[in-house]
Amino acid sequence: MIMRKRLTIMMMLSLIMVMTSAQNNSNTQVMKAFSDSLKEFRASYFAYSRMWDDLDMPAPRGVKPNPNYYKLFVPPTFYLAPIEQAYSFEWQPGDRLLMTSSDSIYHAKSDTMPSFEFVDLQEGAKVDRWINRMLLNYYLDNPRDVVGNELYFADSKLLDDIQVVNVPREEKFKNYMKVENPVETAKAESEVLVLKPNFWTKTAAASMQFSQYGISDNWYQGGESTNALLSEIKLTSNYDDRQKVQFENSLELKIGFITAPSDTVHSWRTNADLFRLNSKLGVRAIKNLYYTIAAEFKTQFFANYKTNSNDLVSSFLSPAQFDLSVGMDYKLNGTKYKLSLMGAPFSYTFVYLKSDKIVNPSAFNVKPGRTTASLFGSKVIADLDWAIAKNIKYVSKFEYFTTYKKVTASWENTFDFKLNRYLSTKLFLHARFDDGVTLTEDNKSYFQFKEMLTFGLAYTW
Repeated sequence: MIMRKRLTIMMMLSLIMVMTSAQNNSNTQVMKAFSDSLKEFRASYFAYSRMWDDLDMPAPRGVKPNPNYYKLFVPPTFYLAPIEQAYSFEWQPGDRLLMTSSDSIYHAKSDTMPSFEFVDLQEGAKVDRWINRMLLNYYLDNPRDVVGNELYFADSKLLDDIQVVNVPREEKFKNYMKVENPVETAKAESEVLVLKPNFWTKTAAASMQFSQYGISDNWYQGGESTNALLSEIKLTSNYDDRQKVQFENSLELKIGFITAPSDTVHSWRTNADLFRLNSKLGVRAIKNLYYTIAAEFKTQFFANYKTNSNDLVSSFLSPAQFDLSVGMDYKLNGTKYKLSLMGAPFSYTFVYLKSDKIVNPSAFNVKPGRTTASLFGSKVIADLDWAIAKNIKYVSKFEYFTTYKKVTASWENTFDFKLNRYLSTKLFLHARFDDGVTLTEDNKSYFQFKEMLTFGLAYTW
């Protein structure tokens, strides 16, 4: 009885060893088949098309791409997903030994190994887990063959619809309507003209406005007849590379005359006289904010005198003012408006009087007996160009300069009412504050104001 039990145990142990050996041999064959299949398929596939090195090469015939299995057909690459899956709770010890023949893409004979078909696999996460198991086993058995790393593609971007170019397939067929021996025709040589981008924008606007006021000498309310003429030219030349640099330039000329019946010394006087040149260079810091250097030069053309006197108030280059400001400029460009708001903590103003006959140099912050003045301080400049309606335009320019002892502020407002392409009405309002001037009996306020309403011709190109 004892001998029978011993014999039975020995037979069972022998059977287990045989089954284990067969199982190990089977698993070893499966892994070898899988490894060989990957090498053979990869070698044949890339020898045919070289798709990894040259994406323009066509895919081999009979191969239908499936993005779910791309990890199996690219050069061996180390991915983090198989490692993370192995250390997750879903992984069980011995999964590597339980791989079946269906886990191999090796297409053997039907009598030795079942065929593999993509259509029989499930999509999504299940397929991804299956692929991760195969890759993990491949990493363990063939570490030297893994030449790539997932980190190499961390900075790669997906192709969007704009980057993808759809090339129509060239159909190969015989055209029976085509003439066998066509007559050759001479083809004219054509030249391709490549134009460089033009980042400059130039504009010009000119207007001539006039007004007239006439009354009889015996008008019951009194008064006097006057005529006024105002002409204005504005030229701009702006550079914008749409990336970092903006360079704005403008030249403004404004001359106006008015008859002065009450002035016994002068028959006419200037009511507007301006020569102003602006330049502003900006380098983008962030989206709408620019590091900016702004410069301005302004003077007048004609001499201006006091009423019923030859006392000279101002003349050409008397004053001549130069401003230089360094700061930040915030810009907004909409479809109907343009806004520029510049803050300049460092600003310098230089004033020059060419004529020594100016009766009141302090009006230009120049001390009596001197011809120049230098002012240091801070400045704020705001420019607005707004198309309120189709035929109504509003242009505003505000400047605030302070030396922390004196303040000079100027606010110019122009309302342009276009009647048609050539006719317009303009309303100009100019408010000014300067506490650096010397107050007199004729001038008892630091506030100044100027207003003009004109009608006439205007053209923009």
